[in-house]
Amino acid sequence: MKLDKKEIKKALETISVSGEGKNMVESGALQNIMTFGDEVVVDLLLTTPALHIKKRAEVDVMKAIHEHVYEKAKVKVNIKIQAPEKPEIKGKAIPGIKNIIAVASGKGGVGKSTVTANLAVSLSKMGFNVGLLDADIYGPSMPMMFDVQTEKPLSVNVDGKSKMKPVENYGVKILSIGFFTQPNQAVIWRGPMAAKALNQMIFDAAWGELDFLLIDLPPGTGDIHLSIMQSMPITGAVVVSTPQNVALADAKKGVAMFQQETINVPVLGIVENMAYFTPEELPENKYYIFGKEGAKMLAEDLDVPFLGQLPLVQSIREAGDIGHPAALQKGTPLADAFEKLTQNVVQETVRRNQSLPPTEAIKITTMAGCSAVKQ
Repeated sequence: MKLDKKEIKKALETISVSGEGKNMVESGALQNIMTFGDEVVVDLLLTTPALHIKKRAEVDVMKAIHEHVYEKAKVKVNIKIQAPEKPEIKGKAIPGIKNIIAVASGKGGVGKSTVTANLAVSLSKMGFNVGLLDADIYGPSMPMMFDVQTEKPLSVNVDGKSKMKPVENYGVKILSIGFFTQPNQAVIWRGPMAAKALNQMIFDAAWGELDFLLIDLPPGTGDIHLSIMQSMPITGAVVVSTPQNVALADAKKGVAMFQQETINVPVLGIVENMAYFTPEELPENKYYIFGKEGAKMLAEDLDVPFLGQLPLVQSIREAGDIGHPAALQKGTPLADAFEKLTQNVVQETVRRNQSLPPTEAIKITTMAGCSAVKQ
């Protein structure tokens, strides 16, 4: 069957690109249609680099052609991104740092910091140059997890300027507010003070050349998150959740925060922590204490990558408490699980960098800041 270009164009007039307010033809998104018998190639030009909008446009085109033209048509959609020029922004890239990955969770207690620490160690084991910024101002845990509680960043001279030299252990460069406070001292700061401290650790640090800078964000969606995303361009975000509904509801908000139009940080994927419990004496058994595959199903529902599952194992907690991350335990199922997770994060980062332009730091244009995220 030979397909008619006019019928295809008419079918595409029934759909719109998210955020455009016009149909695909009126908005100028449709660039070209080519037909070869029952095959059709559609070229689109989008102005929004968000991955979820790109995927939705591709699915909508295929669906429209199959429903309105020919249900057995072989459809290929080519999408090119041409983002409009934006005004100068406050945030700036950090020289020498290739990728900045934010690790977040909508809810506290899901093991976000543990996942971040082991992800950093696994990246280092793979040969990457890794830095870790502990941005959880009110509950900094990285000094303990890396067994460097007694260490202090040194002052070094870089190009005539005094910079903080991050503390290093297990091949990971670390900065945390925990290095500058007493172990029993609570950090009771308002937002502007916390933001200023974070900016100093970001821009007044001698990070050197890094392949990855991981940022351990506080739980929830709030002032610290906005400060970080205003200060520098985030390559992508990883969201950590446990499988139960209470955690998934908050994880969904965490994903929505990054995907909000005013923020627009690509979500590299969701990690399911404490996915199941396996007793040491029964290594083949799995007990789904918090529910089964909840985060995996959430990733499918939100159309974001699922990065992997991590078990609920006593040795992960013990390893964190003694400052020797579980990913360092060579040849164990735990180390293998963290290695697989890390490989998926690297793969999604590469894919993101190939398909999307660099992220820009967000610009808050009103006194109200960012509005509430639609659920």
